[in-house]
Amino acid sequence: MIGRLRGILVSKQPPWLLVDVGGVGYELEAPMSTIYDLPPTGKEVTLLTHYAVKEDSAALYGFLHEAERALFRNLQKVSGIGAKIALAVLSGVSVDHFARLVQAGDVAALTKIPGIGKKTAERIVVELRDRVEGPGGASLPGAPAAAGAPLDPAGEATVALQQLGYKPAEVARLVQKVAADGDSAEAIIRKALRAALGS
Repeated sequence: MIGRLRGILVSKQPPWLLVDVGGVGYELEAPMSTIYDLPPTGKEVTLLTHYAVKEDSAALYGFLHEAERALFRNLQKVSGIGAKIALAVLSGVSVDHFARLVQAGDVAALTKIPGIGKKTAERIVVELRDRVEGPGGASLPGAPAAAGAPLDPAGEATVALQQLGYKPAEVARLVQKVAADGDSAEAIIRKALRAALGS
């Protein structure tokens, strides 16, 4: 079981990270809430991790804060929610905001997150209400493109949003709407998620 990694951040191509730990490169997937707060590449980073093994695959997920990892794990205890949807939740709303939505039973707001329909949102409210206290309290498809020309920030944001579960047509509309000259990929993703979730 891998519970934590400390090493040099080699690359970040949302939602993928590459961290060099003593000469070994660990590839992780992380929510945007973590990616927003990462240091620049080439700097040291410490990540809490969740190691998931399935019959035909293994995956490693990285988080800067224990609250993010705990929510990631709790979400997957809800029927119908896997790692992909759990990452989309953490990318779309903060841990505290999610707790407020669950405590309020705001099914409509939860269904704005990719992959969460009305029935799943209702299960989240019922099953997680006692596990979230409000403020304070499987491999995914795709992989970072290691070869070829690097994408521009809008291109990186487009790829990341599609990996979070948004449909290509919706991603194109969101990126075109929010992207501004000089924006980083992270900035475009942040603005696009806010626009998509109405926050």
